[in-house]
Amino acid sequence: MPYGQIHKYSLDTNERTGRVEVGLFPATMSVSPAGLLFAVNFNLHGDMVPSTVSVVETESMIEIDQITTCAMPHGSRLSPDGRRHYSVCMMDDQLVEIDALDLAVVRRLHLAPGAERTRAPETTIAGAAGHDEHVVQEGARCGPTWVQTSPDGRWAYVACNKNREVLEIDLAAWEVTRRFSTGAGPYNLDVTPDGETLVVTYKGDEAVGVFDLATGKERAAVESTRRIPHGVVVSPDSRYAFVSIEGVGGEPGTVDVIHLESGTRVGSADMGKQAGGIGFWKVEAGS
Repeated sequence: MPYGQIHKYSLDTNERTGRVEVGLFPATMSVSPAGLLFAVNFNLHGDMVPSTVSVVETESMIEIDQITTCAMPHGSRLSPDGRRHYSVCMMDDQLVEIDALDLAVVRRLHLAPGAERTRAPETTIAGAAGHDEHVVQEGARCGPTWVQTSPDGRWAYVACNKNREVLEIDLAAWEVTRRFSTGAGPYNLDVTPDGETLVVTYKGDEAVGVFDLATGKERAAVESTRRIPHGVVVSPDSRYAFVSIEGVGGEPGTVDVIHLESGTRVGSADMGKQAGGIGFWKVEAGS
C-alpha cells in the first residue's frame, strides 16, 4: 500500500528514534509549540478526491487525527502564535485554516480568479457550487502550491502556480488584498523575518523572484544554477535566501544562496538528486 511515513531523528546521535504511518504522499510538515506535527497528505494515488492533514504527537510519534481538507493539499505552515494552521489545495483552489488546538477546519477561501470567496468549513470540493464549477471549466485556476504567513500574523501569501501570481490574504478580513505578478510556475515562497521581503521560486522560469512587500514590486529575478527550483528558506537575519533545486536527469540537486539586498546569487552547492524541501537550522555560538 502506498502509504507515507514520518520519521523522527535525534540531532545528537543522527539515529532514527521513531516513525509513524500517515496518509498518502505526505509532502510538507510543520511543528507547533505544543509539539503537534501537521503534515499535508498530497495524495498522488488514484482519483482526485479530498485528502487530509495528519496530526502527529511528536513525543510518542502517534497520529492522533487526520483532518479532511481538499484535493492535493500542499504547504503546511503555522501562524506565528501556533494557534492556526494553513495549507492550500492545488486541485481545489482553496486556502484552508485549521484551529491547531481544536484540530478542526474553521475557514476556507476559494482562490480561483474572479471567484474568490469564503466557503463553508465543511466544503471539501471546490466544484460543489455551480459558479465555481463554471470558473474551473473556463480555465481560471490558481492552482495553489504554497502558503506562508507574515511574521506579524496579519497576512498569508499564496503561490498560484497556474496563473503566475502570488496572492496576499488579509487573515482578519479573510480576503485577497493584493496580487503580485510573477514568473512562470511560482511554487514555494518565504517571507523574511523582518517582514520586508517575499522570495518566490519559479519552477517554470528556472529563477527566483525577490519582492519588496511595501510596494508589491519584484526587485530582482535571480537565475537558478540548475533547472527546477523548488523550496526556499530565509536566514534568521533576513539577509540570505537558500533555494533547493531539483535538477533534471543525471544532474545533481543544488542549493543556491541569494543575497537579498543586492538580488544576486553569491554561492551554490551540489548535493543529492531532486533536492526538494529545505529548512534553516540556526547554530548558536558555543553550541
